[in-house]
Amino acid sequence: MSLTLHYHPLSSFCWKALVALYENGTPFTPNLVDLGDPNQRAALVKLWPIGRFPVLGDDARGETVPESSIIIEYLDRHYPGATRLIPEDPGLALETRLRDRVLDLYVHLPMQRIVFDRLRPADRKDPHGVAEARARLRTSYAMIEQQLAHGGWMMGERFTLADCAAAPALFYGNINEPFGDGHPHLAAYLERLKARPSFARVLKEAEPYFGMLPRG
Repeated sequence: MSLTLHYHPLSSFCWKALVALYENGTPFTPNLVDLGDPNQRAALVKLWPIGRFPVLGDDARGETVPESSIIIEYLDRHYPGATRLIPEDPGLALETRLRDRVLDLYVHLPMQRIVFDRLRPADRKDPHGVAEARARLRTSYAMIEQQLAHGGWMMGERFTLADCAAAPALFYGNINEPFGDGHPHLAAYLERLKARPSFARVLKEAEPYFGMLPRG
């Protein structure tokens, strides 16, 4: 197989790339990376010096592609399937990328800040930072709630890059800072995402590892 995805089954940003791959049935070889193993970590750093996953390797094109949004754009350009994840219309494409960025920066990253704080020693906790992250999530939830009043997917009828970003961000976000009763459109959207075969497969494959998640 030409494509190899270096990933971890609990990584939210890896989920984002996996949704895109599964959405179009794109053939690839999964390479589960254990960052606790020095050799595996060194191999990942050799591919991408930042040492973060996911990283996509493409032997056929001689390319190494890091970062989930760029991986999805790369797949859409070089390995397109029935679901085009970036709209062809320039205006819709720009709006799709904007929503992807909003989800990553203002849902995904604050959610991770809460989770990573649980992994800190007791004397290194950051309650102020966690409170800021929770406030950022609530602000983002309110904004996305309004955007989803139409039902359907993030961009309307079409499943796109923005939905690939939303699936892991909102799934983990709702666990760590629950939506609450004031966000019915957001809650219904998450249920639609969980029922989407591509994301349902990601969740099923991750389920055996859920016991490793840090709990509050």
